[in-house]
Amino acid sequence: MKILVLLAPAADTEAKIKINGASTDIDSAGIQQVINPWDEFALTRAIELKEQNPTLIEKVATATVGLPDAVTVIRKALAIGADEAYRIDCEPADAVFCATQLAQVAKDFDIIMSGVENSDYNGSSVGPMLAEMLGIESLGSVCGLSLDGNTVVADCEINGTIKTIEAAAPLLAVVQKGIANQVRIANMRGIMTAKNKPLNVIAPIGCEAETSLSDLGYPPQKGKCKMVPADNAGELIRLLREEARVL
Repeated sequence: MKILVLLAPAADTEAKIKINGASTDIDSAGIQQVINPWDEFALTRAIELKEQNPTLIEKVATATVGLPDAVTVIRKALAIGADEAYRIDCEPADAVFCATQLAQVAKDFDIIMSGVENSDYNGSSVGPMLAEMLGIESLGSVCGLSLDGNTVVADCEINGTIKTIEAAAPLLAVVQKGIANQVRIANMRGIMTAKNKPLNVIAPIGCEAETSLSDLGYPPQKGKCKMVPADNAGELIRLLREEARVL
C-alpha cells in the first residue's frame, strides 16, 4: 500500500503580506515559503501510519505543483520523513489546473491525503476535484485516520460530532487539524538523508485554468473606536442605530 500526500508551499503565516504593484498577486519578495500547515499535519499522520504498519505501507510520497523554487519546501518534507517526492514542473494556477496535474501521479497510489485547504487562498477544492477525476471515494473533514488490515478507518467531524467510516482503498482523505497531535520537525539526520531521496520532476500536461484573479486588495481599514461610559446605555444605542446602523 502506498500513501501520497498533496503538498503545497505557502507563505509563512507570520510574514507581512504585500500586494504587487499590478494588484494581481502577492509580492513574494522576502517571504519565506513553508509547508502548508494542513498538509504538514497530513504528512505527519502518513509517516505515523507507515511506522505503525511497516509491512503494509510500502512508502509515503508527496506531490507538489510548482516551479524549482518549491524544492526547498519539498526537501523539508523529505527531511521530516517522506520517502519520495514528485514535483510537477509548472506554476500552480487554479484548483482545476492543479488537480489535473496531480492526477498524473496520484493514480498510482492507494491512499491520497490532502489538507483541507491552503493557507493562502483557502479554496478547499483541490482534494475533492482530484478524487472526482480519479473516480475514487473521497472522505471530508477527516480528523483521524488508521488502518485495520487493508481497510481504512476514518474519523470525520460532522456538525460537532465524530462519525467513524470504514472504506476500502483507493481513496482520498481531506484532512484537517487533529489528524496528528503535533507536526514532525526535521532533525539533522533527516536533513542529510533528504539529499539522497528521490525527487522526481514531472512535465506538466496541457490544461487551461478555468478561473483567474482579476484584482487583489487589502480589506478596508477599521474605523476609530468610540468609548461610551458604562452608565450611558442610551448613547450606545444611538450610536449603534445612527452610526453603525446595526439596529
